[in-house]
Amino acid sequence: MIFRRSRWPAAVLVLAVSSLSSPAASAAPHPSGTGWSVQRDADALRDAGVTGVAVRLETPRGTVTARSGVGDLVTRRPVPEDGYLRLGSTTKTFVATVVLQLVGEKRLSLDRTVEQLLPGVVSGAGNDGRDITVRDLLQHTSGLPDYVHDVFPEPSARTYFADRWRAYTPEELVGLAMRHEPVFPAGTRWAYSNTNYVLAGMIIEKITGRTWEQQVHHRILRPLGLERTDTPGTRPFLPRPHTANHQQFTADGPMVDTTIPYRPFDSGADGSMTGTARDLNRFLTALVGGRLLKPAELAAMRTTVPVPRDNGHPAGTEDGLGLFLTPLSCGGGYLGHGGSGFGYVVRAATTTDGRRTVTVSAHSRPADPRTAARQQDALHDLVDHALCRAA
Repeated sequence: MIFRRSRWPAAVLVLAVSSLSSPAASAAPHPSGTGWSVQRDADALRDAGVTGVAVRLETPRGTVTARSGVGDLVTRRPVPEDGYLRLGSTTKTFVATVVLQLVGEKRLSLDRTVEQLLPGVVSGAGNDGRDITVRDLLQHTSGLPDYVHDVFPEPSARTYFADRWRAYTPEELVGLAMRHEPVFPAGTRWAYSNTNYVLAGMIIEKITGRTWEQQVHHRILRPLGLERTDTPGTRPFLPRPHTANHQQFTADGPMVDTTIPYRPFDSGADGSMTGTARDLNRFLTALVGGRLLKPAELAAMRTTVPVPRDNGHPAGTEDGLGLFLTPLSCGGGYLGHGGSGFGYVVRAATTTDGRRTVTVSAHSRPADPRTAARQQDALHDLVDHALCRAA
């Protein structure tokens, strides 16, 4: 899940924990220059207040890993190596890949409208599925409202504990979004909306007769041997080992263990998958390397539109179909997607040639927007440095 900062500026970003800045919390540095740099940046993210950090970088010269902080705040055990993660909105890249495979098989067109595929589903309050294409859904140019603010209207621990076991069907989530007017006319601007990918999952099932989860397993996970990646839906528990996630809901408030997810969101095609950094790197490398999509569909995925400033992305970021393109400080850019929910942030990125790939997980989020901004900058720096230094 990625939240628009304009609506939740304080309650959905990474948690500050000053007590974790002790050097003793870090893993031993890798002896190489790249390994030292990755460990240094992981420690910097920890020092910005993140409870636990894990990094896995794949390069032509081998794999570099780094861990910093603690695996949970009670036992203060180490962050596990290649532990299980909630992938959050990184799920969207898997879903977009399946949609584009169907396009390559001539079973679907990016220019078909939502109304043609799901009659009557997108309507009300000025929303009109006749104006929105599959491409608009995958690229967040649909203008559809984001249902997230309906299922979590008050950013508080009370709401989290009261409603975290409730689950919605995709149809119910879309119905909640349809209560609100469009953000803009379809195709005219960009705004991130999880509703887009709930609809994409519904379209996959309509076209194939099988759920998006079944298609992801059949088309991606099994062929690539991603045995530690799953589509658990509303099942709330992560396999072990994993790092505990912590959310701070109010400034100077307590750290809340949110390892059990908030099921009203992140339970469908917009953000429900789990996996490991090893598997996620393998997926991105295969995707960008052309193993999952034909050239025309991969080119369509990599055709981008600008992302406006103040959307939580580095300056110059552009959005393709389930993949973001972000500039690198050393020139060029990287492709990838992030995911976040209560208490965690995941970033997965690969150079445009697929030769260097990194996944970073940060296992807490703060209420204070200034702390969140520092942590966000530290995370972006880690990814940028890892991909620039790994050559």
